[in-house]
Amino acid sequence: METKYIVIIQCDIAKRRCSGSACTNSFYQREGEFQRYQDKDLRYIAFTCGGCCGKAVSSHLSHLNKKLLSKNNIKKEEVVIHLSSCMTTDNYHYDRCPNIEYIKDIIRKRGYENVIEGTYISARAEAKREEGIYNKNKPE
Repeated sequence: METKYIVIIQCDIAKRRCSGSACTNSFYQREGEFQRYQDKDLRYIAFTCGGCCGKAVSSHLSHLNKKLLSKNNIKKEEVVIHLSSCMTTDNYHYDRCPNIEYIKDIIRKRGYENVIEGTYISARAEAKREEGIYNKNKPE
């Protein structure tokens, strides 16, 4: 099914320091994990996990689904959820989120099957992973 909407879920703690501009720019430039999308009319929204343990993702997705259906006739199958790189990798902010699998379970329980780990890919953080400063702990 065609992708019509992208959801970026950001770490609530990292969002206190980060504007999200790198993820947004990466989306619009179709870089990093957004290379796969060529449709220029593709829409997106970003929100946070709500803080540890990520349980707020459930209510965010429930509200979003109602709005997507009523305002845009977009179904869950047409939505791809990206867990931001600040959640999925060891990086400047901190280690990979310890609640990733729990958050993915919440997303699946809400009926969203299209989940991708990552958004913006920082060349500097990648270099530090290669140097062993940051862990290479994102599953392949």
